[in-house]
Amino acid sequence: MVFATKTALSLLGHRVLVLDAERERLNLLLGELVKDTAPQLLEIHGVGVDTAATLLVTAGDNPGRIRSEAAWAHLCSVAPIQASSGKVTRVRLDRGGDRPANSALWGVVITRLRSDPRTQAYMERRLKEGRSKPEVIRVLKRYVAREVYHRLPRA
Repeated sequence: MVFATKTALSLLGHRVLVLDAERERLNLLLGELVKDTAPQLLEIHGVGVDTAATLLVTAGDNPGRIRSEAAWAHLCSVAPIQASSGKVTRVRLDRGGDRPANSALWGVVITRLRSDPRTQAYMERRLKEGRSKPEVIRVLKRYVAREVYHRLPRA
């Protein structure tokens, strides 16, 4: 029983090492592909290789289909939609669209909230105006989507 357990643990350990090496190799390849395709995306504060790759996959092979910034926002699920009721006027985000792209934009916003003084100041100012944190994050995601749109590769 002890020998079987040691053998199984040894095999699992070797498999983990092989998978780690494979992951590193794939990350290098992905980094090269992103740098060749859209190096300008990597210049955006908070956008790394994985985020840029996710956004490029969302844009697809035919960037001409994204004719406007608004179309890109709808595709990324960050387009504001009226959700007013009675005297309350508010907006919410479109739940349709590409959820991985929306998640990537959320990651950029959270990174900026942790490390970018301008984004932190914006958050503080909007919170003092009476906005909720989710509302401010919604607006920030839309700003990031706008910034990304202008840096997407054009055929």
